[in-house]
Amino acid sequence: MKHVLRNGLMVLAMAVGSVTSATAQISVGVWLPGISIGINLPVYPELVAVPGYPVYYAPRMNSNYFFYDGMYWIYQSDNWYASSWYNGPWGRIGPEAVPVFLLRVPVRYYRAPPPYFRGWQADRPPRWDEHWGHEWNQRRRGWDQWDRRSAPPPAPLPTYQRQYSGTRYPPVEQQAVLQREKYKYQPRDAEVRQHYESQRQQQQLQQQQRQQQQQQEQQQQRQQRQQEAYQRQQQQQQRQRQQEEYQRQQQPSQQQRQQQPAPRPPEQDRGSPGKGSQGQYDKGPQSKGYDRDSPVPGQPRDRGQGQPGSGDPRK
Repeated sequence: MKHVLRNGLMVLAMAVGSVTSATAQISVGVWLPGISIGINLPVYPELVAVPGYPVYYAPRMNSNYFFYDGMYWIYQSDNWYASSWYNGPWGRIGPEAVPVFLLRVPVRYYRAPPPYFRGWQADRPPRWDEHWGHEWNQRRRGWDQWDRRSAPPPAPLPTYQRQYSGTRYPPVEQQAVLQREKYKYQPRDAEVRQHYESQRQQQQLQQQQRQQQQQQEQQQQRQQRQQEAYQRQQQQQQRQRQQEEYQRQQQPSQQQRQQQPAPRPPEQDRGSPGKGSQGQYDKGPQSKGYDRDSPVPGQPRDRGQGQPGSGDPRK
């Protein structure tokens, strides 16, 4: 179900219109307060010329959406908004500054007419003089009187914008560049030219602000990189100082170890039968038939000497 919230909305009210086509669903919403307007047009809308008027309207949208003299126009919640791109951004236009050819569009081409349009003739323009009062009528005297044969031809539609839909919809700073490159038409209506130039200056201002913001971000990134490099340098210097301090602490202990005398090798026990001593004793006189107990070194012991009963068996 499609819901449309129309007149009678207060500061935080919202008017929402939607329509479904074969390709996409198009919805238009206006958020108050202030001059902010929110629109969600996923694709370029279908625009049809109003017969006998230099104005286009969007028959498939449940909103009062028009195109006139190179700009898009929408009437919601008793306010007019204009933009050079089909999905905004939008600027609010006061009742005294709305182009007369928009004011003259018959009631039947308002796809979401407000309640106070009821009872008005469908082939006649809305009764703006009754709605906006005597003061407005004095300023815009003659707005509903004109020769249809003198109506200017409708401006060409900026159909190049069809390729910029959904996520490809350009930001404000790119919109002005694309407009200059791809759409050579210049508004003829004095009021439209004023709105066009005002929006163009606003786009340039936003572009400058965006560039300044980018420059500030780049400067902040450079400062952050410089700070990180400085911190890395400080950390490296601190590690180097710690390493040098550690080396200085290690030098005295190394010198002390170098000054200490080398340890003496252990002496061998000469009394214990070692490998060499055992071999020396094995090669002593006893092995050659000598007796260690002989009173004369190197002489064989007399086996009969000093033993009773020893001697010459012949005696």
